[in-house]
Formats: sequence, C-alpha cells, structure tokens
Amino acid sequence: MASYKLSLKPSVEKDLRSLSKKSVARIWSQIAALAKNPLPKNSVKLSGSEQLYRVRVGDYRVIYSVDNQTGEVIVQHVRHRREAYRDV
Repeated sequence: MASYKLSLKPSVEKDLRSLSKKSVARIWSQIAALAKNPLPKNSVKLSGSEQLYRVRVGDYRVIYSVDNQTGEVIVQHVRHRREAYRDV
C-alpha cells in the first residue's frame, strides 16, 4: 500500500498545544501511522458524514478524512472524547 500525505488543519496544532507532552507523543504516533494505513483496524467511520473517520488514542479522538484520489489524510480535530463530536 502506498504512503499517504498527511495534512493538519491549523486547529489541530491549537488542540495539541493544550495537552501534556506524553499525550501529544501518543497522539502524534497514531497520526503518523495514518500515513501508512489510513483505515486501521481500530478506525470507525462517523455516522452522518460521508468522509470522516475517528481513531481512539486513550481519552482523545483523532478525527480525520481520507482522500483516496489525491492520496491525502487530512486531520480535522484532536479532542477529548467528551468534546470530540461537537461541530462535526
């Protein structure tokens, strides 16, 4: 399987700034793994959306979309589980 290009929305950097370094390291390793396999076994397609998926990383959720035509994974949000699905 070919490697995908990773893109982060500017809001993702803001989301990550407020987290501990340990959490950011775990989340970043999961995001990097999405470049190799954009639909890992633990990903779930979000209902009510055509292209959004989520991956759990502890208490946090990485919400992203996959564009197979351009070979790009776009990370939309990284949020705590209680806030992850607002405004999606």
